[in-house]
Amino acid sequence: MNEAKLKIEVSGHTLTAVLADNEAARELAEMIKEAPLTLELNEYGNFEKVGALPQSLPTEDRRITTEPGDIMLYQGDKITIYYATNTWSFTPLGKIENTEQDKLKDVLGKGDVTVVLSII
Repeated sequence: MNEAKLKIEVSGHTLTAVLADNEAARELAEMIKEAPLTLELNEYGNFEKVGALPQSLPTEDRRITTEPGDIMLYQGDKITIYYATNTWSFTPLGKIENTEQDKLKDVLGKGDVTVVLSII
């Protein structure tokens, strides 16, 4: 699974992320292997976008301070994409590659966004 990457399409941009090496990331990859998953992500706290997944994933929560580009599983059934920092208990799902904080915030846009997740 280590060679699989997550493709994130948002606001006319395409981002790639390296998936975490854990059961939650493997199940997410399996969920979207056959068909892309479209999710509505809501702005929250001026540091993340968060949206509900169609099913719960296994959690291995630990206290983490996020960095821009971190993709986390929250409460087992929500995906979050961070463009700033936050400290909470999460299960890592992946990390967006080659995107700086200011640029990532611009790409994710203001307010709520639609993202399409697929496996590369």
